[in-house]
Amino acid sequence: MGKDVEWKSFFQDNHRYADIINGIGCDGVQLVKDTDLTEVDPTSKKNTRDLLRKVALGMNFAIVGIENQEEMDYSYPLRNMQYDVAGYQKQAVAIRKEARANPKGLEHGEYMYGFKKDSKLSPQVTFALYAGEKPWDSPICLHDMLDFTDVPDSLRDMVADYKVNIIDIRQFKNTDVFKTDVKQVFDFIRFSEDKEKLLELVENDIYYHQMDDDAFDVVTKYTNSKGIVKMKNYDVGGGKKDMCKAIRDLMDDSREEGRECALIENAKNLLDVLSDEVIAEKIGLPLEKVKELRAEKNMSSQ
Repeated sequence: MGKDVEWKSFFQDNHRYADIINGIGCDGVQLVKDTDLTEVDPTSKKNTRDLLRKVALGMNFAIVGIENQEEMDYSYPLRNMQYDVAGYQKQAVAIRKEARANPKGLEHGEYMYGFKKDSKLSPQVTFALYAGEKPWDSPICLHDMLDFTDVPDSLRDMVADYKVNIIDIRQFKNTDVFKTDVKQVFDFIRFSEDKEKLLELVENDIYYHQMDDDAFDVVTKYTNSKGIVKMKNYDVGGGKKDMCKAIRDLMDDSREEGRECALIENAKNLLDVLSDEVIAEKIGLPLEKVKELRAEKNMSSQ
């Protein structure tokens, strides 16, 4: 997908990765450090998340994935199930290999299936980060995808369910649970459609005056303004950019564009009563622009 590269680059930083785990998975409690994370080799190109880390948790560990969900996927629980099944199968292969290499003392069933009575799999969880403009309305569990018409409740309760973890960034309010610039990135995306709130946001947070390049690359993918992606001249050194100044200039450009549109509309209304030269002088548009408007009017009337 188009924004995968930026997200992957952003979350290659284990401080941010740990921040997602703590902020979303641990309710903001700082349990996981960047040094607790180890990158995991993909199970396969088809059955793995965008990013995957082994997370040390005391004497235990878990596998935590981050997935960039750019578009609405009404079958997402099935896709996430495939990720987890592939990951658990990979663990099971290692367990079976070890069990059969050391069969002494195994019961028949333990040897046949390669699982000892005390064999355990490490838990897996995936956080799907969705930043689409439309609020997420796809299924968030397998049961949401199943047709239970006329199925009795007693049988329905026996059908295994599977829950997914969708983080709808634009609807995510409590960004204070994050302790890195994940907070600023989420906030920028949340307010990206409201330029007035966006300006207030970046003016009141010093981070946006010296924003990291990779964070900048992520947020510029979530604005509809064509100008913001060209802000190479807002470098402040050290791999950082002044987003605050960029937003101010962008808003000034937008106001100027609005003013020009109003002038053009006024000029069009005067074409039938004034000469091009007079319109240009009175309205404040270049004479060439007024002549262009008259030519367009004449063509449309033919």
